[in-house]
Amino acid sequence: MKTSALLLMMVMSAVVSAQKPQTGYAPVNGLRMYYEIHGKGQPVVLLHGSFMTITTNWPEMIARLSKTRQVIAVEMQGHGRTADIERDFSYENLSDDVAALLDYLKIPKADLIGYSLGGGVAMLTAIRHPDKVRKVVSISATLRDDGLVKEARDAFPNVTADAFKGSPIEIEYRKLSPTPNEFPNFVKRVLQISLKPHDFGADKLQATQAPFFFVHGDADGVRLDHIAEMFRLKGGDVMGDLQPRSASRLAILPNTTHVTLMQRIDVIAPMINDFLDAKPAPAAPATRRD
Repeated sequence: MKTSALLLMMVMSAVVSAQKPQTGYAPVNGLRMYYEIHGKGQPVVLLHGSFMTITTNWPEMIARLSKTRQVIAVEMQGHGRTADIERDFSYENLSDDVAALLDYLKIPKADLIGYSLGGGVAMLTAIRHPDKVRKVVSISATLRDDGLVKEARDAFPNVTADAFKGSPIEIEYRKLSPTPNEFPNFVKRVLQISLKPHDFGADKLQATQAPFFFVHGDADGVRLDHIAEMFRLKGGDVMGDLQPRSASRLAILPNTTHVTLMQRIDVIAPMINDFLDAKPAPAAPATRRD
């Protein structure tokens, strides 16, 4: 009995140990970027949304993807355990950080999955560092700032730290941040990205070699014509029964908002796995831009 109990305890201890992620801080571009590595297999990097952390954005996705992949979850500049530095918040800086992280971890090429802000960072990383990106999953992100509906763009100047009072975003910031009392300033800093116009370039997105999977809600604040434009740029809008399909994909979830997209992981994760597992297919011919 005692021997059996001891063996059971040893097995359970090994299982718990195997479930603990490898964690660390990568010195990239003046940052000490916090990261976690879960599982083994083809590497995939998870990039969170504005104001979020690994814990507020990705726990369920990590649990699903790490069964068959090496999942690298990060916290970008000023978010979570990654301290802020005296540098603008910009898509360019954040995408360069992702590339530098891959170099630090000695990963030649990875898949990228980003939500909202992280989706834009993933998109620009594929543009700026194409040799480091295999595939991209862009969840509720835009190529340009005017890709958002007017109501969303008009709301940004009115956002303050008070909007997050008592929310998981504020709670996790104060719990994890090296500067827990700087939450109001953190909100102002992150808003720099949303208040400054951006345009990654339609021609540059079209020229990317990495297949893209665009995932949106039908009420997530991104204009439907903008979603269609991004998909067209990656070879969409073809009759797949009559000609080769693009390696890129599009999903629009019904009755789903920007926030509730992250509550639909049970639907999104299987589609992501299928996309990442898909073998390369002949590229569809370039299509028109409307």
